[in-house]
Formats: sequence, C-alpha cells, structure tokens
Amino acid sequence: MPDLDMDRWLAGYQAMALDLFGGRVRFIGLQGSRARGEAGPDSDIDVVLVLDRLEPADLTAYRRGLDELPRRELVCGFFSGAEELRRWDRGDRFQFWYDTVPVLGRLEDLFPAPGREDAARAALLGACGLYHLCVHNAVHGKKSTVPPEAVKGARFALQAAHFARTGVYLRRRAELDAGLTGEDAALWHALREGDPGRCTAQLLRWCGGAIRVFG
Repeated sequence: MPDLDMDRWLAGYQAMALDLFGGRVRFIGLQGSRARGEAGPDSDIDVVLVLDRLEPADLTAYRRGLDELPRRELVCGFFSGAEELRRWDRGDRFQFWYDTVPVLGRLEDLFPAPGREDAARAALLGACGLYHLCVHNAVHGKKSTVPPEAVKGARFALQAAHFARTGVYLRRRAELDAGLTGEDAALWHALREGDPGRCTAQLLRWCGGAIRVFG
C-alpha cells in the first residue's frame, strides 16, 4: 500500500480535533518515525493532542473522531490535558520535547525546554526499566532475545544519556550512527544488527553502567 501524504493527513486530523474541541486545543504535534522522516508505509502515525484539560467524555469523542480518519489502524500517540503535561515527570518530558514536531501551537507554552539534568533522569529511568526487562525476560521468560519494546526504549535511553553528557540531541538514525561512541555505540550497533545474544549482554552491561553513572 502506498504511503500517506502526511501533510494532507495532518490537515484532516487538525480539522477533526478543532471541530471536536475548538478553542480547548492547546497543542498538536507529530512524533516517532513520521516526524523524523524515517517512516515506512506501515509505520505508526504517532500524533500528540493536548487540550486545556482532559475529561473522561473527551476520550470517547476523540476515539470516534479518529475512527473517521484514513489509516486509523496506524494511529497512536499522546492525549492529555495541559496541566497534567506541565506536571509530568521531567525525565519523561525530555523525550517528549525532543521527539515532537509541532503542528499547531508551541511546546514552550506548555512546559520549559528540558536540560541536561532532565536528560540524566530520563537516562536513569530508561536504564532501570530496561535492566529489569532484560533480567525478567532471560530468567522468567527463558528467552535470550531482546523484546521488541526494549529496542525502542534503548534508543530513547541512549539519546538521553548522550544529551546528559554533551548537551547534543541525536534525533535520527544517521546521527546516532555517527555521533555515539564507546559503550553507547556498541549497544546501538548491536541493536541495529539484531544479534540476539549480543544485544542482551550489551544492553544489560550498558544499563548497569548507566544506573551507576546517573543514579
């Protein structure tokens, strides 16, 4: 199936959101591979919608609005109220900020730009979660492979760790290929090459080191 015209799709999405919520819409954005220009035809459409506040009835209304859009099966993303996002964990907000391309509104109006301390927290949170996932998967799941969700999480943790050390955010695959060094590069290339045994060992070592550095 041919890929979407994302400009056209986003125009339809924006019209739907404004029709449903009007002046309550504070921000619309795009995340993930579609935002980075790395998407394939079946990649997720990872869209962000922030309202002035989020009420339970808004969930049903939003779901029905999405159901009217083309390629609904690909749509995922983040939906929240502005105040909740303003008070969100600052480590989680690091990736949100740097992975989001604004479509309507400005992130600066929702919360301050994250700094290197926020990136260090993001790296620590990511490393802790991935460490536990690796151990649980190997011991209780009896699997030597890295779960698919760990690959995406490892990318985020690597980006955060690099930013915490350098103040530079490596957004695209090519930037990560060229910019990571040492253990960071070893983990990234193991994940890119998909060697199951190497990935598990490399990820566990990297997470343990990150926890000691950022914890």
